Amino acid sequence: MNLAATTNESLAHTSNYLIYSSMAVYMLAFFASMAEWLFGSRSKVARTAAALTGGAQDAKDVGTVKVEVATKGGTAVLERPKIITRSTSGTRDVPDGPGASGGDEKGDLYGRIAVSLTVLAFLIEFSGVLTRALSVQRAPWGNMYEFNLTFSTVAVGVYLTLLALKKNVGWLGLPLVTTVLLDLGLAVTVLYTASDQLVPALHSYWLWIHVSTAIFCGAVFYVGAVATILYLFRDRYEAKLAEGGKPGNFATSVMERLPAASSLDKFAYRVNAAVFPLWTFTIIAGAIWAGDAWGRYWGWDPKEVWSFITWVAYACYLHARATAGWKGRKAATLALIAFGCWLFNYYGVNIFVNGKHSYAGV
Repeated sequence: MNLAATTNESLAHTSNYLIYSSMAVYMLAFFASMAEWLFGSRSKVARTAAALTGGAQDAKDVGTVKVEVATKGGTAVLERPKIITRSTSGTRDVPDGPGASGGDEKGDLYGRIAVSLTVLAFLIEFSGVLTRALSVQRAPWGNMYEFNLTFSTVAVGVYLTLLALKKNVGWLGLPLVTTVLLDLGLAVTVLYTASDQLVPALHSYWLWIHVSTAIFCGAVFYVGAVATILYLFRDRYEAKLAEGGKPGNFATSVMERLPAASSLDKFAYRVNAAVFPLWTFTIIAGAIWAGDAWGRYWGWDPKEVWSFITWVAYACYLHARATAGWKGRKAATLALIAFGCWLFNYYGVNIFVNGKHSYAGV
């Protein structure tokens, strides 16, 4: 018995060590991602983007670029066709940006280093979560500390899976690593909970089903939220260009390397729509578990209420996004409100509101 306790304690210490190690590697990935963006800002693509928008005086100039061509008798001025056009439906025909590196060799090198470090950090953090599970001999999400660890691990896993599938999600690297560092910092400082067993109500196979799907849904919702935020910035940038405005050099350098607003909008909609049925299943699974544990499927517990509010918010977003009059920025605002509901359901309800889910602790 003492040997088992000693072994579990040793595994818990190993888990903590692995989590701190993953934070160190994530920090290196953060600096590599920053270097990618910085070198990309000085790339030929970024300078060209600044030149294309720097001389625009009115709406007509935005789509026209003058190019001097040497001839035997002097120079001739040619006009390139419009870069930014607007279709009859009101959408813009804008190509996706080249990515954070902007085509710069050093930027691309640092980008590949950042991805490699992110993969290494993911493997270390996953090992930490697995070791934590072995130390308590149960699913590693019995409290907010464990939930945070698993959530950040799954979020990075989703990102790396999309990269492996050749999806254009390189823009997610820097925001993701930054968020993961904040998440892990909060976990090890404020939310840390020593390894312990669960209360009897949580000893159920539904813990594996209900909580695991909730974590995965949250990770995908997070990816959709980042895409939505970037969409709002990129859409405003494109609208300013279309109106003949002159964005600043920094905004131009960053925005021109991102995917087009339409691409970000479609990506956010697709990931949210894809995971919404699983969120529905998460709520149903929670109700079934509540029936087994407490003898009722619904009891207006704060966690149950806010889970349903989150479901309604995402349902409204998906319905609005599929309706012609609510595409674009209005639907994106609904998506951010829905993700805000998810965040409050996790942090706000767990920390500030008492209910039957409070036994998970912090």
